[in-house]
Amino acid sequence: MENYTYNSIIIQLEGLNVSKGFVNLLFLLLFFSYLFIIVANFAIAVLVFLDKNLHQPMYLLFWNLSINDILGNSIILPRLLIDMLHPPSERLISYYECVIQAFTIHMYGTTVHTVLMIMAFDRYVAICDPLRYTAIMTNKMLVKLTVSAWGVAFVLVGILLGLTIRLNRCRTMIRGLYCSNAGLFKLSCESVFINNVYGLTFTIVMFTGSIGSMVLTYTKITLVCLTGKNKSLNSKALKTCSTHLVVYLIMLLSGMFMIILHRFPQYAEYRKISSLLFQIIPSGLNPIIYGAQSKEIRKFLSKWFKPQKVFPTL
Repeated sequence: MENYTYNSIIIQLEGLNVSKGFVNLLFLLLFFSYLFIIVANFAIAVLVFLDKNLHQPMYLLFWNLSINDILGNSIILPRLLIDMLHPPSERLISYYECVIQAFTIHMYGTTVHTVLMIMAFDRYVAICDPLRYTAIMTNKMLVKLTVSAWGVAFVLVGILLGLTIRLNRCRTMIRGLYCSNAGLFKLSCESVFINNVYGLTFTIVMFTGSIGSMVLTYTKITLVCLTGKNKSLNSKALKTCSTHLVVYLIMLLSGMFMIILHRFPQYAEYRKISSLLFQIIPSGLNPIIYGAQSKEIRKFLSKWFKPQKVFPTL
């Protein structure tokens, strides 16, 4: 029989169920993954900030992705690593910290979608209307789009968590690796019908808008490339768009897989793994994919890391 504790200020996280023989190996794997994500994304963010040649809409939007990846992973992985060193009964977190963690995690997932949609719009204007690109993608427009990307995510996630924190809690165990909106409202014994309706609507709107914008922009870009005779333009379009599309598909598939598994409690452990991969894989691959495909970033890195010639002194 389940014990009920109403509105407890202390929440227990279930965390990863790993056998003792694999704890150290998994800890090191996650630690170095987190270290790589932070260093790689921070390096890209600093490069874009320092080099004026990279102060272009595409790179400034990618800067937003890097900052978002740093924030999203820093709120989850360090806490998860600490919890792995403790037995399940000692994996405790305050309710307020849990809400902040859930808010940040959902902000991370939503902002990824909104920023990638804006990046798709940027590529559409650059390829389909290149003569008006500088007139459309001005600094003012870029600021408006960036604020919109973060602002829309903030409002939608704020409502999502606002509907959850209004509920009274009668349980203290969150079945997952970290705090999420679903994990929090499942602590309640009250009706969560409104939470489910808004959460489902939120997910449908986000994925429909995200996928729809990608299909629309890339269809038009493809038509321009197929009907155009400029080989250099087609090559540049293929290079930049393929990079953006790969990043989007990785994020989309890992996110959808995690959401689908959330509907099947019997696959709880698989859901934990998928939620972990949703954090690590896109965030780790973003700087690699964009860094490898960007001539400007490669040029900047080669300038800084190229061996300097030392001339002998007389």
